[in-house]
Amino acid sequence: MIGFYREKRKMAMNSRPQARQVREKWDLASRFFDWITWADDQRFAPFKYRLFQKVRGKTLLVGAGTGKDFRFLPHDGEIVAIDISPKMLERAALKAQCFPGTIELKEADVCALDFPDESFDTVLSVCTFCSVPDPLQGMREIYRVLRPDGKFYLFEHVRSRIGPLGILLDLLTPLSRRFGPDLNRDTVSAVRNSGFRITREENIYLDIVKWIEAVKR
Repeated sequence: MIGFYREKRKMAMNSRPQARQVREKWDLASRFFDWITWADDQRFAPFKYRLFQKVRGKTLLVGAGTGKDFRFLPHDGEIVAIDISPKMLERAALKAQCFPGTIELKEADVCALDFPDESFDTVLSVCTFCSVPDPLQGMREIYRVLRPDGKFYLFEHVRSRIGPLGILLDLLTPLSRRFGPDLNRDTVSAVRNSGFRITREENIYLDIVKWIEAVKR
């Protein structure tokens, strides 16, 4: 029965044109992703390390990418890391081999997860929901697979509420989404609207890069 459930989810993922487009875009980006994000990795590393140390129990990492953030994960956890891009996961597999703990890698679309209800104690997302075509649906799936009182931690870049800066991000987004993420997502509202209770919201860089903590009600 579980196998049927997973196959149904996989078929749903592959049948959506948006999912295929996103997969193809990030397959292409995987070739230069580590290089183009190097500066941000150095700048935000201390914040990521602090956030990642909060994860407990069985943890779902949404948006494994090339695995560059695996180094921040606690070594004694049970980690499942997903990504929609198989090319990203190929590169992540190399970094997973160097990780002192255990990480299971899976190709998956966060909008159609193939995990049963209440499978995880913690879900962690790093700069992922700026690229998910339907962020509200993705967060509802996360809500579904979290256990009661499960924690949802996000390190995300969002649309600024500073007038001119927000407008600039709006103008840049039609171009940025062709090759990478949207720059004007209202991720905080999406977390709240998907059913979570936000317990912490911290600005890391202006009000564009945020650390968000939420709990399943």
